[in-house]
Amino acid sequence: MTTQTKEQELIETEQAFWDAMKSKDGNAAQELTDDGSIIVGAQGVSAIDRKSMARMTAEGKWELKEFSFNEKTRQVRFLTDDIAIVAYSVNERIVVEGKELQFDAHDSSVWIRRDGEWRCALHTESPAGDPFGRDKAPKK
Repeated sequence: MTTQTKEQELIETEQAFWDAMKSKDGNAAQELTDDGSIIVGAQGVSAIDRKSMARMTAEGKWELKEFSFNEKTRQVRFLTDDIAIVAYSVNERIVVEGKELQFDAHDSSVWIRRDGEWRCALHTESPAGDPFGRDKAPKK
């Protein structure tokens, strides 16, 4: 398999993970998640098993309405044939607590191939903004 083909396979796998979130397909999310997957974001750092990921995806009190990857920012790096990193910027439109929000974020995933299937071992999401958090600091 060529490097370009391997990269495309990984990009399609990342897309499938987001599609599972959008459609609230817990089974698909479970299949794409490694046991003990680490999630890092504004909410903190946590680890999640595959069954919990399925439940969170299907029953989450949020809705991912739309998402689009910024292909110009996308980076793919293979550490081995079975371990790879995908990083990119994404625009998301979500509904939380009945309110629609739209924002940009910078995401990355570490994928591990187990028994021929890619599984997400780590996913990070950093909302775009001032790198020092000044845009989130309390106003005086």
